[in-house]
Amino acid sequence: MTRPPIATARPSRRKVLAGAAALVPVLAAPARARAAAPATTPPAKGARPMEKATFAVADTPLVGDLYKPAETGPRPAVAIIGPMTYQKEQAPTQYARRLADMGFVALAYDSRYRGESGGEPRAWENPFHKVEDLKAAVAYLKSRPDVDPDQVSILAICQGSSIAFRAAGELEGVRALATVAGHYRDREGDIEWLGEDGYAARKAQGARARAKYEATGEVDYVKAVDRTDMNVGMPGEFVWVWYQPWADRGQWENRYAVMSDADLLAYDSIGAAKTLTAPWLMIHGDNCFLPNAARRHMAAVPETTRTKTIWDDTAHLAYYDQPETVDRATREIADWFRNA
Repeated sequence: MTRPPIATARPSRRKVLAGAAALVPVLAAPARARAAAPATTPPAKGARPMEKATFAVADTPLVGDLYKPAETGPRPAVAIIGPMTYQKEQAPTQYARRLADMGFVALAYDSRYRGESGGEPRAWENPFHKVEDLKAAVAYLKSRPDVDPDQVSILAICQGSSIAFRAAGELEGVRALATVAGHYRDREGDIEWLGEDGYAARKAQGARARAKYEATGEVDYVKAVDRTDMNVGMPGEFVWVWYQPWADRGQWENRYAVMSDADLLAYDSIGAAKTLTAPWLMIHGDNCFLPNAARRHMAAVPETTRTKTIWDDTAHLAYYDQPETVDRATREIADWFRNA
């Protein structure tokens, strides 16, 4: 398929792939989906009704919040995955509510080991398991009578983008993919994120913690974010400023299983980018995390894959919850999914 034109105010794909300074780093089993009887939560004033959704991966229950449009009959649908350590009430819900207003059945769900979903140990960040969780979310949506199974797409925010690449590549029938402020994973990006010494130290620390867990069942934990301590899951004040209020309100657990690094740093998404066939919308920019990794991923996608790049100066975290930014991004995403 030919690639869609990019608006003249935005750089072309080749210009996006040109060099520019990157931001300073701051920051398994087959799935079985089953629809459950929804429990409808009354909406707050001005909010859209939400239904609880449950499905399973390897007998582990996953829980999501399902937002539905006013229109009846089979509708297009979107499975939404958020950033590293996310819970569904954060950025995914911002997009789910808006997409429902635009006619989509939108599912924001908790991956295993966090939020309302099951799985042990808690706060285990396992990207390989997240791929299976996302695939199960897509299968769940396709199983619903109010969803058109030929129009199920994937939306990913931040590090969820690296998960979405593999899931979209391994699934048949994903209508389209959209990634927002993506944290794209390759070794160059990991070194830029953590530094050579930090990368090696975290990989070794994760391996030791994994061996301890397998031998004793004991889990070593650190904080997920901290203002000054760099020995956390997501180092940097920039990240702490956004996440800590969620922890203060008791709406997100500031905890990270150290053994996560054994899985996290064994994972990449650049390989999946090389075989991606689903139409892909990338929303990114030089003020988003690791812009050079985003460029490398766009360069890796086959020329036969339909893509569109929106590249501007929007700040990374504005895509998480700033109303004007999320509104603008959601309009682009909805248009992409409708016309893929």
